[in-house]
Amino acid sequence: MIEVGAGIVAWAGASLVVLGDGRRGLALGVAVAGLGLGALAWMHAGPFAAAAVAAGGVIAAAGRLLSGQPGWHVMPAGSTPRLVLCVAVGLVGLWFGFAVTTGPGGGARFAALTLLVLAPARILWSEDRAALLTATGMLALAMGVAAAVGAVTTDIWAYVAAALLAAAVAWLPPRTPRVA
Repeated sequence: MIEVGAGIVAWAGASLVVLGDGRRGLALGVAVAGLGLGALAWMHAGPFAAAAVAAGGVIAAAGRLLSGQPGWHVMPAGSTPRLVLCVAVGLVGLWFGFAVTTGPGGGARFAALTLLVLAPARILWSEDRAALLTATGMLALAMGVAAAVGAVTTDIWAYVAAALLAAAVAWLPPRTPRVA
């Protein structure tokens, strides 16, 4: 039951990143997703992996608070297609994570699937560089957790690498490309 809750928390954070345009909304989304993924990492690989993923999410959120469009800007005008995407991906992820596949780890499968769909969707949908960098960091965290789904050994290096990448990407300056 805790695994299902952690998966839903990760999906909610990813949905905030998809629906948000301001730096506060993006930062809250990546922090919530990182904490949900950290709880899943705890169940699959122990406290060190969980600490790495949660720290990666929190550091990525701190980096996002310093740059980007000021304010929250969650669900601005014209975000209805993004809301439909979040709900649809959540429902399909629940169906896939718990009904189509069997065995333990349904919450991790749900979180990995939804984040691995929502983060690239945000990357392809956005023109805002801060949102692109936030979604890229969240994608790195999701790939770290997805690497452990179905793994026989509980190696923490995938989690640590994902957390380092998410933390590093969030601190890149979001510059607008200049055309000559």
